[in-house]
Amino acid sequence: MASRRRPTSLVLDLEIANLQNVLRLDRIQLRRLVRTVLTGEKQVQAQISLAFVEDDTIRKIHQRSLGLDAPTDVLTFPLSDRPEILSGEIIVSTQTAQRQARRRRHDSVAETYLYVIHGLLHLCGYDDTTPSARQQMRRRERHYLRLLGLRLRQSPRQ
Repeated sequence: MASRRRPTSLVLDLEIANLQNVLRLDRIQLRRLVRTVLTGEKQVQAQISLAFVEDDTIRKIHQRSLGLDAPTDVLTFPLSDRPEILSGEIIVSTQTAQRQARRRRHDSVAETYLYVIHGLLHLCGYDDTTPSARQQMRRRERHYLRLLGLRLRQSPRQ
């Protein structure tokens, strides 16, 4: 009789820094979102730092890290020095999320969560620098949005 192996559960060290006053974010939902994406991407151990900031802060980080003096939606910084542990920092601008959500006529928190999903997928190895890679990443984003019951009016991050 063949034995069935139980799926390995995710060991997650998650830090959340809420350094913004634009949106009310639910830490329990954020933890569920991170756990859902990382489990779906078959990660077994992760150390993730999420920071929610406003445009001025992300603009400064964007300038320092990439030389671009403009706010952006999300910045992702892989930090792994050990391949068996997924480690990284994701910085999200809630002001940008709010602006984009208004423009697209959907919920600002769902837009913010999309940015978190996007950052997690980057940490898991997805890229969006070519049309085919971008299409694959968008499919994964839509998959997790559906799985988490989040609805956006337009396709993510057009």
